[in-house]
Amino acid sequence: MPPPPRPQQRDLTPLAIGAGVVAGAVIGATIADLHSQRREVVEGGRTVYTEPDRIIIRDPGGQAYVRGNDLYRFRYGARDIRTDTVGGETRTVVIRPDGSEVITVVGPDGSLLRRIRRDPRGREIVIIDNTYRDPRAVGGFYVDVPPPVVSIPYDRYIVDAQEASPQVIYETMRAPPVQRIDRRYSLDEIRYSPNVRMQMPSIDVNTINFETGSWTIPPDQAARLQVIADGINQALQANPQEVFLIEGHTDAVGNEVDNLSLSDRRAQAAAELLTQQFNVPAENLTSQGYGEQYLKEQTQGSSLINRRVTVRRITPLLNGGQANAAPPPRQ
Repeated sequence: MPPPPRPQQRDLTPLAIGAGVVAGAVIGATIADLHSQRREVVEGGRTVYTEPDRIIIRDPGGQAYVRGNDLYRFRYGARDIRTDTVGGETRTVVIRPDGSEVITVVGPDGSLLRRIRRDPRGREIVIIDNTYRDPRAVGGFYVDVPPPVVSIPYDRYIVDAQEASPQVIYETMRAPPVQRIDRRYSLDEIRYSPNVRMQMPSIDVNTINFETGSWTIPPDQAARLQVIADGINQALQANPQEVFLIEGHTDAVGNEVDNLSLSDRRAQAAAELLTQQFNVPAENLTSQGYGEQYLKEQTQGSSLINRRVTVRRITPLLNGGQANAAPPPRQ
C-alpha cells in the first residue's frame, strides 16, 4: 500500500468535541455537511477525496482508507506552538503551561515520523517512532500475517465496556498480546493491517451512542468515558510510554467514502474528549477510522451497535512485545 498523500495544511484550531469546526473550514456535525467541501481527483490510478482536515484514498485495487491530521488534538490547553520545516521534515512543538513539550515530526508526505514528550527539565521520552520498517517487509504499510490464535475467553479479548467492571477495563489496558510478538511494527503497519492489530485485546466503547451520520458525542453521554479514561490513566502511571489506538466504526448505511470520513471523526471526537475532559495525555492516543469494514452486527441496515469506537493498547506492537521497552533513539 503506497503512502497516502499529505492532508491540506490548515490552521490547527482545535475541534470542539465532535462538532467538527476547524477554523471555519469544516462546518456542521453530520457527514452530509461535508459533501460540498469534499474534492475528488485521480492521481496515479488512485482516487483521492480531499476534505479540509483529512483525505480518503481508494487505490486501483479498490481498497480504501482514510488519513487525518491528529495535530488538531494537541492545540487544546497549549501555551504556545512552534512549527518549522528542515530538510523536508516538519517539526511541531506544543508547549504546555507546565513547561513540558510535545514534539511531533512529520515527513514530506505528511506521515507521522516521531512523537516525543520533553519534560520541563529537558528529559525526553519517545512515545511513537514511526520510521521503523522491518527489512523483511515488502513495501507499503499492509502486513500480511495470519489471524492471531486467541486462547483467552472472548469476553476478555473483546471487552464490552457496558458490562465490564473497572478492574477488567484496567486489566485490558495492560493486557499482553494474545500471542508472541516477533518483531516491531510501525504505527502505519498497525493502523492498516487488521491481523496485526488483532494481536491485542480491545474494548468496545458501546456506552457511547452515535446518531446516524454524526460524530458528535452527546454531553449526557460524555461521562460514560470516565471508566475508559481511568483505565488509560492508570496504565500510563505504570508506563508513561503506553500508546492507545482509538478506532472509529460505522454501520453499513451510506457510501464507503462517507463512512471512512465519519468513522475517523468519531475516533477523533472520542480521543479529544478523553484529553479535554479526563486529562488523558493527547500524545499517548492515536486514532483511525475504519468505516463499515468491521461490522459487529452483520446487517446492511441501520445499527446502533455498529456505530461505535474501540480502544486498543498497541504499545507491544510498537516495541516488539518487550515489556516497558523504550522506543529506539531518535536519529
